[in-house]
Amino acid sequence: MTATIRYDEVEVGQEIPAAEYPVRRLNLVMYAGASGDFNQIHWNERFARTVGLPDVIAHGMFTMAQAGRFVTDWAGDPAAVVDYGVRFSSMVVVPDDDAGATISVSGVVEEKLEDKRVVVGLVAKSADAHVLSKARAVVQLS
Repeated sequence: MTATIRYDEVEVGQEIPAAEYPVRRLNLVMYAGASGDFNQIHWNERFARTVGLPDVIAHGMFTMAQAGRFVTDWAGDPAAVVDYGVRFSSMVVVPDDDAGATISVSGVVEEKLEDKRVVVGLVAKSADAHVLSKARAVVQLS
């Protein structure tokens, strides 16, 4: 599989429209099972509050994965992402209700590199807080 986005069709400054990813407590329990991270701050509201958190919070790596999903969906091929990094800057608080939380991710092409690669800068927010900073992906295009 190769990227469906073509290098010659991408320009520096090009915005990638935002996508929203819902986060419910069930998603956190499933992620805990897949990742092996059963820290109670991710599923037990009482425990989360006793350690000073406002409520249960999403796993940082779950949040990072949603931004990674955004890039792979844009590129059309998960293997097209050749480098990816973020810093965690805030929490995704996930209330125990029908709405849960939402992670909104958008991007912009920041640089065109040699060998048909581009640098995509990402913005990830939840409840108006930037939850990732310095989020960048290098993507191999066709």
